[in-house]
Amino acid sequence: MQLNRRAIRLVALIGSLVVFVVIILTISNQAASQANQQEKSGPIRVKLHGSSPPSPNPLLQEVGEPNGILTHVDDTDRPRANATLLSLVRNSELRGIVGTMRDVERTFNSKFNYPWTFFNDEPFTEEFKRRTQAMTKAPCRYELIPKEHWQMPPWINKDIVEVSGDILVEDNIMYAKQQSYHRMCRWNSGMFYKHPALKDVRWYWRIEPNTRYYCKIDYDVFRYMEDNDKTYGYVINIYDAPQSIRTLWPTAMEFVAQHPEYVNPNNAMRWLTDNEKRPNHNVIANGYSTCHFWSNFEIGDMDFFRSDAYDKYFEYLDQAGGFFYERWGDAPVHSIGLGLFLDKSKIHWFKDIGYLHMPYYNCPASKKCSGCHAGRFTDAGYLNPENCIDNFFKYVHAD
Repeated sequence: MQLNRRAIRLVALIGSLVVFVVIILTISNQAASQANQQEKSGPIRVKLHGSSPPSPNPLLQEVGEPNGILTHVDDTDRPRANATLLSLVRNSELRGIVGTMRDVERTFNSKFNYPWTFFNDEPFTEEFKRRTQAMTKAPCRYELIPKEHWQMPPWINKDIVEVSGDILVEDNIMYAKQQSYHRMCRWNSGMFYKHPALKDVRWYWRIEPNTRYYCKIDYDVFRYMEDNDKTYGYVINIYDAPQSIRTLWPTAMEFVAQHPEYVNPNNAMRWLTDNEKRPNHNVIANGYSTCHFWSNFEIGDMDFFRSDAYDKYFEYLDQAGGFFYERWGDAPVHSIGLGLFLDKSKIHWFKDIGYLHMPYYNCPASKKCSGCHAGRFTDAGYLNPENCIDNFFKYVHAD
């Protein structure tokens, strides 16, 4: 009897694996077929110059502070926003986060003193606490991520994870089988705003270790967002590897079919579904352009992410398993959610903030900046076509 049960479970598992592999191979074959069809109908022409910011490049023109209501450090009659600088960081990344803190404090936070909130799936060391607190006069909080927010959820089939990881490796996807990376993407996608330490906080600025900031920021970025009715701020738009998110867009569309009431009338659907600049990306990702806000820098309103529309969207994605069966990143997950459920006029490009997360820059022409070359997107010329900010200009706007 025990043997029969084991045999039944084994057959069920093999069946699940076969179904999953068949789905992935079917999608891959469909993508290849459509790409071959495009080749027969004529070569795909990608205009590399169109992958840089619009001509004339706005980063080569003199860039000043954004238009709208601004709060400067001497505007003492205006209270600070309910906000924090947020960083998911390991103890081993201490040197990298200290360097980034030095930049952020020098360019911005020494004037406004917003608190820092650090998150880790392991307790922070006393050395980490001592050295980070020494970088700022602002309060620092050190938070442990609950295990249920970080660990692989119980509905994920680990055998399918193993098989799908092999497929990602064959597709040359970075971090394909690095489970800590998959967990990080899931946490940044839909768990961070659920942490008890943030329950009474509205605004966050995501800060990554080993990033650089080049320009003085003399106005309160959080008050700018709040006072000018903005929800999300970014600096870089790039394409994702479509092989890592083959089923993300179809899954999102399943959710939208069940909840059409969540789609904002002034959405950014055309930006999400562009198939002119990178048609193969659209084919492989099954309808998604893969252009996204590079979320290692983002200034956002957690009230949006806590909304029924976004939170239920994340829960639907989470149940589908793509954070582990594929490599759904928080950047495309955020971008699709924002593009569908948010009024696109509430998205802001912080073009005045000089920024580097290797290998990509946002470098404005400004007297407030030093250390980066205006208009440069990357030091590696072959990566210039990865820039898709011109698509955001084309389909959405730039303020």
